[in-house]
This record gives sequence, C-alpha cells and structure tokens, in this order.
Amino acid sequence: QVQLVESGGGPVQAGGSLRLSCAASGRTFSSYGMGWFRQAPGKEREFVAAISWSGGKHLYYAGSVKGRFTISRDDAKNTAYLQMIGLKPEDTAVYYCAATKHSSGSYSYIDYDYWGQGTQVTVSS
Repeated sequence: QVQLVESGGGPVQAGGSLRLSCAASGRTFSSYGMGWFRQAPGKEREFVAAISWSGGKHLYYAGSVKGRFTISRDDAKNTAYLQMIGLKPEDTAVYYCAATKHSSGSYSYIDYDYWGQGTQVTVSS
C-alpha cells in the first residue's frame, strides 16, 4: 500500500513557476514508476509526465508541457516532484501524482495503482 500526498499548488501568474511535491509513504517507493496527471473542469484527466523507478532513468512528457515541466524523484526522501516553469492559463487544473507497478512509468492513468488527493494549480493571465 502506498499513500501519496501532493503539495505546492496555488495561484500563479502566467509565465510564473511552481514546484509540486508528492510525498509517499511506505518503504518501497523506489520500486514504483511515478506519474503526474491533471484534470481541468469539464475535461478528462490527462497525462502530464512520468518517471521510471529507482532513480528515474527514463522520463516521459506530454507534448503540451515538454520543455516547460520537469519530473524528478528523490528516493531517499520518498518524494516525486514536478517543476513547472513558463506556466500558461491552460495549465490550470488539479494536479495528481500517482504510483504504478510498471517500473518504467506509464502514459495511461489505468496503469496507476495509487493516487494522491490532488493539488490545485491556477494560472491567471
């Protein structure tokens, strides 16, 4: 069982930056691929970024965030991060972190076994 808690969301102006954190419970954090997803009002949950297990050798990004967002993980701290720069109003959403037993991470939300409660990111123009 893995419990995930996101933090770091909030209001920000367009062009600004935020760093989201995802703190995980349990001793097996390093064995999970981690992902970030987001969901805007009236829209489906969409993939943002994923990182493979144990140090995160493999990284994956949605095209809409590539070059602006960076996913990382610190297995010693049982924490995953999403650094976001150059934020746009269309990035406004609830951001969720998730853990998957697929060691390489996954683009698909159905592959994820554990989810956090989400953190709101609101980007104003």
